[in-house]
Amino acid sequence: MEKNLKDDKLIIAIDGPASSGKSTTAKELAKRLEYVYLDTGAMYRACGLQAFRKKISLDNTPALAKMMQEIKVEIKYSLPNNIVLLDGQDVSDAIREPQVGKMASDISAISLVRKGMTALQRKLGKDKGIVMDGRDIGTVVFPDADFKFFMVADLDTRAQRRYFEEKAKGSEKTFEEVKTELAQRDYNDSHRDIAPLKKANDAIIIDSTSLSIQEQVDKILNIIRKKK
Repeated sequence: MEKNLKDDKLIIAIDGPASSGKSTTAKELAKRLEYVYLDTGAMYRACGLQAFRKKISLDNTPALAKMMQEIKVEIKYSLPNNIVLLDGQDVSDAIREPQVGKMASDISAISLVRKGMTALQRKLGKDKGIVMDGRDIGTVVFPDADFKFFMVADLDTRAQRRYFEEKAKGSEKTFEEVKTELAQRDYNDSHRDIAPLKKANDAIIIDSTSLSIQEQVDKILNIIRKKK
């Protein structure tokens, strides 16, 4: 069945808050369908990393505009994980550092950054056969996507996931600190003026609180099959 869906070359949008499972699910779904997977969050992380490295203040509009004119972000499709290139350098690991995550959240709320990345995301998805995850894929980037899903999970579950991820990387943050940061990220993402995190009217909610990754992917595939 996946082979037939592969031939359809669908655009599948998966949105949701941090640690809702959207990236892992999107990656596995793309693998099952033999589609390209595009982690749009990685693109904003690359922008955040560039600003961090160049010590550009996010309220310095001229400097940010210049950075966006010069920046070159590429996503190289690869298994098991895509390779993120920033000005030709592999930054796949560097963009996952905690301080970069904060910069990514802040910089993604800036209009000129958002517009630049949205244009690039549309370009990358123009040939279809792609699974794209983020926070505004179904509402802004591809409002006419063939399928839209919105991943959710309760805050404690998401905080636990993020806590174990960061602990594995050597972080000494407590669970409560991680939970507080995640709640703040939710607020920032959903209250920003530009492309806020929200469910598209026609998106299907997938609650991952008590589902494994495999169950999440199976559920999405079953929905797609029934509607095709």
